[in-house]
This record gives sequence, structure tokens and C-alpha cells, in this order.
Amino acid sequence: MTVPRIDRIVINGKIATMERPDHFVEALAISGSKVVAHGSNQEIKELAPFAERIDCGGRTVLPGFIDSHCHPDMHGARLGRWSDLSTEFGSKEDVLAHVRATLEGKPADHWFVGFRYDDTRLGGYPTRDELDQAAGGRPAFLYRRDAHLGFANSAALAAAGFTRESSDPPFGRLDRDPQTGELTGLLRETAAHEIVNLCQRGFTPDDFAGGLVRVFDDFASYGITSVHNSLCSTQGIVAYQKMRENNELRMRVGLLASGREDELIDAIIRSGWRTGFGDEWIRLTGVEWCPDCSTSGRTAAYYEPYIGEKVLGEPEDNRGMLLYELEDFKQRVLRAHKAGLLVGADGVGDRGIDFVLDAFEHALQHHPVHDHRLRVEHCCNVTPAILERLKKLQVICSSATGFAYDLGDAYRRNRGAAAMRYMWPHRSMIDAGVKAPGHSDCPVCHPNPFRGIYSMVNRKTDSGADLDRREAVSVYEAVEAYTTLGAYCGKEEHIKGDLGVGKLADFSILHEDVFSVDPETLADVRVDETYLGGDRIFSRQT
Repeated sequence: MTVPRIDRIVINGKIATMERPDHFVEALAISGSKVVAHGSNQEIKELAPFAERIDCGGRTVLPGFIDSHCHPDMHGARLGRWSDLSTEFGSKEDVLAHVRATLEGKPADHWFVGFRYDDTRLGGYPTRDELDQAAGGRPAFLYRRDAHLGFANSAALAAAGFTRESSDPPFGRLDRDPQTGELTGLLRETAAHEIVNLCQRGFTPDDFAGGLVRVFDDFASYGITSVHNSLCSTQGIVAYQKMRENNELRMRVGLLASGREDELIDAIIRSGWRTGFGDEWIRLTGVEWCPDCSTSGRTAAYYEPYIGEKVLGEPEDNRGMLLYELEDFKQRVLRAHKAGLLVGADGVGDRGIDFVLDAFEHALQHHPVHDHRLRVEHCCNVTPAILERLKKLQVICSSATGFAYDLGDAYRRNRGAAAMRYMWPHRSMIDAGVKAPGHSDCPVCHPNPFRGIYSMVNRKTDSGADLDRREAVSVYEAVEAYTTLGAYCGKEEHIKGDLGVGKLADFSILHEDVFSVDPETLADVRVDETYLGGDRIFSRQT
């Protein structure tokens, strides 16, 4: 066996290379940042007797996880600037008390902005008057965890120019009390984004970079070594380059440039950049638009109306909304597709997914590409008819597996238990040959991939509610969604996704064996160490 100089070896492991099912090796050798050999402990030790050793102590090793749709740039920028409402609060009353305490003694124009507000967990939204009183007349805004809705008090509404006489903005809604016509404070889609943009206009690339270090340290603790930064902003792109220059980037980043910034998309196309531009650290994966919305927030587009309790001011016969006109969206997709860019577009409900597929079909008719890898992001409600379209068009279902665990209860409430048969139906997609990588959409959901793996295998939510066992998959298939398929949907399977010879030495060492534990405990599997190119970036012991 002829190999280059070996820097370190990984020994005494149950190493799942993920090149094929049931393929495990005891040891591997690393040269530079890549795997150069597999074998038994004895073979690899003899190959490099003086190399640095990483002793797994019999533990299971997986390739580094790839979260193929998340928002670390915006999450990082908001950390330290806004209040994270996802963990320390048990009710909306707790949140109101936090607003009151945070704003005490602050100037009259000082904003409170909270993000990751979960009305289903916290007992709904406060009233506009309640948030007014808590803020003491100052502007306050609660941004829902899905980033599609927000709740504003009177001062925040005034700052955005929203009054009782205001018309709904295009592709948005100002909810109103059906009795009085007054704004309730709940803002949907582009209406919420107007306040978000107002609150974010002071953000700088340094805000992004500083927060991203914290975000990626957290990701590494779950075995994540690569991300696709969904709807990546201009400032996020600048921040990643600064982090690279300052040797602070400890995550591989694929950029899905934000279609919410027309100038950014124009610049990428004008520059001639194509999917794959960059290197193993920062790479242009493609561009992304967000035409569909949120099922847990009751705005995603479905053919059948939502069920369950309505929020005050919610429209009757609510079937959700779409955020683009179809002909306009078709032209956006076609232009990027013809420029050599992989296109991802968010489709959540069945009507939303069909909307995206209509645009993809139009692009492929006008500019056929054999290996296009167009992606429907989230791609939750995959009915049999949609499954056939995905298969026929060879479109990737970039599946929001994290939703099944964290938001599954809200999906059951808003769509009904029977509808779960076709939510994230990975068994059917695998059997049909549809590529379906998994992701968290963090910070919408928790970044831990083992939560999504749990739901894929057990077909249960975090509360244990049933998601229909007929769509259950094996542990190996669930791990593929975060490794080999994550690489495939970014056109990077030639360098990552498995631990084959020649691939990047990105891997994690697990505390428990994901392949043999009780499936009911999969969400609790822990990562002991994470390595990026053979360098350790996380250790639970340090």
C-alpha cells in the first residue's frame, strides 16, 4: 500500500464510512486533511507507527454531519443584540416580565426585540395592550421562531408606519380584530419582515462574525462539520471571509445566496460565478428564494384549509399564502438556472411545493440540464402526486427532518393526524429513488441532527405523538440524510459525506453507538469529539 505521509491515525473505532451499509473499519489514516487509508488497527499502525494517534476506545465514528439548510449568519448576528426567547421562558407572562425588566430605565425610543418566540409552547401571543404595558410605551417586537410571523406593540407598529388605515403589504398581512378593525399586533410574512429589516439595519459584518463563532462551536458539539447557509445575506458572506482570514472559521460553509436581496443575486449572475465556486471551506452552493411559509405559524400554502383553533384576526378558510407571483418567480428561477446556479426554493405545504415545482419544470423545459440538482427546501407535505413530480423532474427534496421532532405537534394540530402520512415521508421517497437530505432550519429548530434521526426512525414528535409508522426508515438511512445526501445536494459528494479514501477527514466520535441503541433513545445520543480535516474542534471532556 503506497500512501502519502501520514500525520495521524484513528484507531480502535467502529468507523462507519457510510460508503455502503454495514461497512465498518477499525482504523483509518489521515494525511493533511484527507483520509488516505482504511484497515485494521494492526494494518494502520504498521503503516504509520510514529503518527499521532486518535484512540476511539471502541466507540462509533460517523462522517461529519452536514446540515443542508440552516441560518447561522442571521442567528449569529442576533445573538447578543436581541433576546433569545427559546429556552428560559415557560409562558407568555414570563416573556412579558422579561420585556419589562429589560426595558426598565431605558430611553423612550429603545427597542426590545425578542426572537424564537414560540406561541404554541408559551400559551399564545400576548395582547397588544399587554405588550404595550410591559414595554412602558417603548417599541417591542416578538419574532416568531419560524421567522415568518411577528408580534408588535403599538410603538413598534408606529415606527414601521402601520396604522389602522394601512393596507396589507404585498405578500403579507396585518391581522385585525374582526369586531373593531384595529390591528391586533400580529404581522404575517412581509409585514413582519418590514419590522425585522428596521431592527437589523444597524447590524455589521462584525456582529455576524462574532456570533457565528458561538453558533459553530455549538454545532460542532453535535457532530456537525458542514452547513449550507440558507438565504445567506451579503453581510454573512463578508463575515465568512473575515473569519477565514482571521483563522476563526471552524466549519465548512456552503452559501445559498438570499433571493431576498435582488442586488446580491444580480451581482452573482453578473460576475459569472456558478455553483461550486470557492473551495472546501467556503463554496457557492447556489441561490435560494422563499415562496412558501410556515405550517406551525399557519401561513404555509395548502390546497385544504387549516384546522384547529384560529388566532384572533386569522382569515376564514385559511389555506396559507405564497410570497411571489408565479410568472415572476418562474423568470427568477430560469435566469439563475441558465447562469449555472443550483436553485433552492422553499415549499412547505402541498400547494407551496407544487408552486416551486411549476417554476422548476418551466426552467428545465427552457434550459434542460442533466444533473441540475434543483432543490425544494423543507418539502414537507409530499403527497403521492408530488412524489411523482419530484421523481419525474429529478428534484431533490431538501427535507426539514428537524421539523418532525420540534414542530411535529404543531403540524398535527394545524393539519390533523391523518395528514402526517405524507409529511416528511422518507420511506416512500427512498423507495421511489428521490434524494432527500435532512436539515434543522436552525434557529427555527434545534441543530442536533439526532433529533431528526429519532423522528425519521420512530416517526414520533418530541412529545411522542405519532407521525405514522409506515414512513419509518432504518438508522443507517437516517444517518445518510445528514451525511452522503447532505453532500450530494451541495454537489460536494466528491470531497465529503463519507469517509472513503480521498475524502475530507471530517468525523465525530459518539458516546453511544447510534446503530445499536434502543431507537427510543436516539435523540439522546451524544457526541464526545468532533474533527474537521483531522483537527479536533470539539471535545466533551475539555
